[in-house]
Amino acid sequence: MTSPLAARLRLVPPPADSVPPAPEPALDDSELLAAVRAGDASAATTFHDRTRGVVARTVTRLLGRHDSDAEDVTQLAFIELINTIERFRGDCPLDAWVSVITARVVYKQIRRRRLERKLFCAIPEQAVTLTHATAKRDLVFRDALRRVQEHLSRIDANRSWTFLLHDVYGYDLKEVASITGVSVAAAQSRLVRGRREVHERIAEDPELAGIVADVCHAEDER
Repeated sequence: MTSPLAARLRLVPPPADSVPPAPEPALDDSELLAAVRAGDASAATTFHDRTRGVVARTVTRLLGRHDSDAEDVTQLAFIELINTIERFRGDCPLDAWVSVITARVVYKQIRRRRLERKLFCAIPEQAVTLTHATAKRDLVFRDALRRVQEHLSRIDANRSWTFLLHDVYGYDLKEVASITGVSVAAAQSRLVRGRREVHERIAEDPELAGIVADVCHAEDER
Protein backbone atom coordinates (compact mmCIF):
# COMPACT_ATOMS: atom_id res chain seq x y z
CA MET A 1 0.00 0.00 0.00
CA THR A 2 1.30 3.43 -0.89
CA SER A 3 1.63 5.72 2.10
CA PRO A 4 -0.25 9.08 2.03
CA LEU A 5 3.11 10.87 2.26
CA ALA A 6 4.52 9.01 -0.75
CA ALA A 7 1.39 9.70 -2.74
CA ARG A 8 1.55 13.37 -1.83
CA LEU A 9 5.23 13.62 -2.81
CA ARG A 10 4.45 12.02 -6.13
CA LEU A 11 1.58 14.37 -6.83
CA VAL A 12 3.26 17.63 -5.83
CA PRO A 13 5.53 18.92 -8.65
CA PRO A 14 8.98 20.17 -7.69
CA PRO A 15 9.58 23.92 -7.60
CA ALA A 16 10.11 25.37 -11.07
CA ASP A 17 13.58 26.65 -10.24
CA SER A 18 14.74 23.15 -9.29
CA VAL A 19 13.94 21.61 -12.66
CA PRO A 20 17.03 21.49 -14.90
CA PRO A 21 16.48 23.18 -18.24
CA ALA A 22 16.00 20.93 -21.22
CA PRO A 23 19.20 20.64 -23.25
CA GLU A 24 19.34 22.67 -26.42
CA PRO A 25 18.87 20.44 -29.45
CA ALA A 26 22.07 19.92 -31.41
CA LEU A 27 22.30 21.90 -34.64
CA ASP A 28 22.73 20.02 -37.87
CA ASP A 29 25.51 21.16 -40.18
CA SER A 30 23.36 23.52 -42.24
CA GLU A 31 21.93 25.18 -39.13
CA LEU A 32 25.39 25.44 -37.61
CA LEU A 33 26.78 27.12 -40.71
CA ALA A 34 23.87 29.55 -40.80
CA ALA A 35 24.47 30.46 -37.16
CA VAL A 36 28.18 31.03 -37.74
CA ARG A 37 27.42 33.24 -40.74
CA ALA A 38 25.03 35.22 -38.56
CA GLY A 39 27.84 35.98 -36.13
CA ASP A 40 26.71 33.70 -33.28
CA ALA A 41 29.76 33.38 -31.00
CA SER A 42 28.59 30.13 -29.41
CA ALA A 43 28.01 28.66 -32.88
CA ALA A 44 31.59 29.57 -33.81
CA THR A 45 32.80 27.58 -30.80
CA THR A 46 30.59 24.67 -31.79
CA PHE A 47 31.88 24.89 -35.37
CA HIS A 48 35.45 24.70 -34.07
CA ASP A 49 34.65 21.64 -31.97
CA ARG A 50 32.75 20.06 -34.87
CA THR A 51 35.57 20.45 -37.40
CA ARG A 52 38.79 20.34 -35.41
CA GLY A 53 39.16 16.56 -35.87
CA VAL A 54 39.00 16.87 -39.66
CA VAL A 55 41.44 19.77 -39.66
CA ALA A 56 43.90 17.95 -37.39
CA ARG A 57 43.77 14.74 -39.43
CA THR A 58 44.30 16.60 -42.70
CA VAL A 59 47.26 18.59 -41.37
CA THR A 60 48.80 15.42 -39.93
CA ARG A 61 48.34 13.47 -43.16
CA LEU A 62 50.00 16.14 -45.29
CA LEU A 63 52.69 17.46 -42.93
CA GLY A 64 53.38 14.47 -40.69
CA ARG A 65 52.80 14.09 -36.97
CA HIS A 66 55.90 15.88 -35.79
CA ASP A 67 56.01 18.92 -38.03
CA SER A 68 56.96 21.98 -36.00
CA ASP A 69 54.53 24.20 -37.93
CA ALA A 70 51.49 21.92 -37.52
CA GLU A 71 49.87 24.04 -34.79
CA ASP A 72 50.33 27.28 -36.71
CA VAL A 73 49.00 25.71 -39.91
CA THR A 74 45.99 24.39 -37.99
CA GLN A 75 45.19 27.90 -36.77
CA LEU A 76 45.58 29.28 -40.29
CA ALA A 77 43.20 26.60 -41.53
CA PHE A 78 40.51 27.69 -39.07
CA ILE A 79 40.98 31.32 -40.09
CA GLU A 80 40.58 30.33 -43.74
CA LEU A 81 37.48 28.27 -42.95
CA ILE A 82 35.83 31.26 -41.30
CA ASN A 83 36.93 33.60 -44.09
CA THR A 84 35.49 31.34 -46.81
CA ILE A 85 32.42 30.01 -45.03
CA GLU A 86 30.16 32.41 -46.95
CA ARG A 87 31.18 30.71 -50.19
CA PHE A 88 30.31 27.20 -49.03
CA ARG A 89 26.93 26.29 -50.50
CA GLY A 90 26.61 22.78 -49.09
CA ASP A 91 27.10 20.98 -52.40
CA CYS A 92 29.36 18.47 -50.63
CA PRO A 93 29.54 17.17 -47.04
CA LEU A 94 30.93 19.61 -44.49
CA ASP A 95 33.83 17.30 -43.65
CA ALA A 96 34.89 17.14 -47.30
CA TRP A 97 34.83 20.92 -47.63
CA VAL A 98 36.83 21.36 -44.40
CA SER A 99 39.41 18.83 -45.59
CA VAL A 100 39.84 20.59 -48.95
CA ILE A 101 40.18 24.06 -47.41
CA THR A 102 42.69 22.74 -44.86
CA ALA A 103 44.70 20.97 -47.53
CA ARG A 104 44.77 24.20 -49.54
CA VAL A 105 46.27 26.02 -46.56
CA VAL A 106 48.88 23.28 -46.09
CA TYR A 107 49.69 23.39 -49.79
CA LYS A 108 50.25 27.15 -49.69
CA GLN A 109 52.47 26.88 -46.63
CA ILE A 110 54.67 24.18 -48.12
CA ARG A 111 55.03 26.07 -51.38
CA ARG A 112 55.95 29.16 -49.39
CA ARG A 113 58.74 27.28 -47.68
CA ARG A 114 60.09 26.11 -51.05
CA LEU A 115 61.05 22.80 -49.48
CA GLU A 116 59.41 20.26 -51.74
CA ARG A 117 60.71 17.31 -49.76
CA LYS A 118 58.64 18.45 -46.81
CA LEU A 119 55.69 17.15 -48.77
CA PHE A 120 56.83 13.56 -48.47
CA CYS A 121 57.71 13.37 -44.77
CA ALA A 122 54.34 11.86 -43.81
CA ILE A 123 54.64 8.86 -46.16
CA PRO A 124 57.19 6.74 -44.25
CA GLU A 125 55.50 7.39 -40.93
CA GLN A 126 52.11 6.20 -42.16
CA ALA A 127 53.11 3.46 -44.54
CA VAL A 128 55.56 1.65 -42.25
CA THR A 129 53.07 1.66 -39.40
CA LEU A 130 50.51 0.03 -41.65
CA THR A 131 52.64 -2.47 -43.54
CA HIS A 132 55.72 -3.72 -41.69
CA ALA A 133 55.46 -7.24 -40.27
CA THR A 134 59.05 -7.96 -39.28
CA ALA A 135 62.14 -5.92 -38.49
CA LYS A 136 63.79 -7.04 -41.71
CA ARG A 137 60.78 -6.10 -43.83
CA ASP A 138 60.63 -2.80 -41.96
CA LEU A 139 64.17 -1.94 -43.04
CA VAL A 140 63.49 -2.98 -46.63
CA PHE A 141 60.33 -0.91 -46.74
CA ARG A 142 62.02 2.15 -45.23
CA ASP A 143 64.76 1.93 -47.86
CA ALA A 144 62.15 1.63 -50.61
CA LEU A 145 60.27 4.67 -49.32
CA ARG A 146 63.48 6.67 -49.13
CA ARG A 147 64.15 5.84 -52.76
CA VAL A 148 60.59 6.71 -53.77
CA GLN A 149 61.05 10.07 -52.04
CA GLU A 150 64.23 10.68 -53.99
CA HIS A 151 62.42 9.97 -57.26
CA LEU A 152 59.49 12.18 -56.31
CA SER A 153 61.79 15.04 -55.33
CA ARG A 154 63.17 15.08 -58.88
CA ILE A 155 59.73 15.44 -60.45
CA ASP A 156 58.09 18.81 -61.00
CA ALA A 157 56.63 19.82 -57.61
CA ASN A 158 53.16 20.52 -59.02
CA ARG A 159 52.96 17.07 -60.57
CA SER A 160 54.29 15.45 -57.39
CA TRP A 161 51.67 17.27 -55.32
CA THR A 162 48.89 16.25 -57.68
CA PHE A 163 50.01 12.61 -57.75
CA LEU A 164 50.21 12.40 -53.96
CA LEU A 165 47.00 14.28 -53.24
CA HIS A 166 45.06 12.09 -55.67
CA ASP A 167 46.71 8.65 -55.59
CA VAL A 168 48.04 8.60 -52.02
CA TYR A 169 45.71 10.83 -50.00
CA GLY A 170 42.52 10.09 -51.93
CA TYR A 171 41.27 13.54 -52.98
CA ASP A 172 39.27 13.52 -56.20
CA LEU A 173 40.32 15.65 -59.17
CA LYS A 174 37.89 18.47 -58.39
CA GLU A 175 39.24 18.65 -54.83
CA VAL A 176 42.85 18.53 -56.05
CA ALA A 177 42.10 21.38 -58.44
CA SER A 178 40.62 23.43 -55.59
CA ILE A 179 43.56 22.69 -53.29
CA THR A 180 46.20 23.57 -55.86
CA GLY A 181 44.33 26.50 -57.41
CA VAL A 182 44.08 25.24 -60.99
CA SER A 183 41.32 24.01 -63.30
CA VAL A 184 40.18 20.41 -63.23
CA ALA A 185 41.68 19.95 -66.70
CA ALA A 186 45.05 21.20 -65.49
CA ALA A 187 44.89 18.91 -62.44
CA GLN A 188 44.06 15.98 -64.75
CA SER A 189 47.04 16.81 -66.96
CA ARG A 190 49.38 17.07 -63.97
CA LEU A 191 48.10 13.76 -62.60
CA VAL A 192 48.58 11.89 -65.86
CA ARG A 193 52.07 13.26 -66.39
CA GLY A 194 53.09 12.88 -62.76
CA ARG A 195 51.79 9.32 -62.51
CA ARG A 196 53.53 8.35 -65.75
CA GLU A 197 56.83 9.83 -64.61
CA VAL A 198 56.62 8.13 -61.20
CA HIS A 199 55.98 4.77 -62.84
CA GLU A 200 58.80 5.29 -65.33
CA ARG A 201 61.27 6.19 -62.60
CA ILE A 202 60.31 3.17 -60.52
CA ALA A 203 60.61 0.89 -63.55
CA GLU A 204 64.14 2.23 -64.16
CA ASP A 205 65.11 1.29 -60.58
CA PRO A 206 65.08 -2.56 -60.72
CA GLU A 207 65.48 -3.16 -56.99
CA LEU A 208 62.76 -0.68 -56.10
CA ALA A 209 60.50 -2.08 -58.85
CA GLY A 210 60.93 -5.54 -57.33
CA ILE A 211 59.98 -4.32 -53.86
CA VAL A 212 56.91 -2.51 -55.19
CA ALA A 213 55.85 -5.62 -57.11
CA ASP A 214 56.23 -7.75 -53.97
CA VAL A 215 54.15 -5.30 -51.92
CA CYS A 216 51.41 -5.17 -54.58
CA HIS A 217 51.37 -8.97 -54.77
CA ALA A 218 51.04 -9.24 -50.99
CA GLU A 219 48.16 -6.74 -51.03
CA ASP A 220 46.39 -8.68 -53.79
CA GLU A 221 46.56 -11.89 -51.74
CA ARG A 222 44.83 -10.29 -48.73
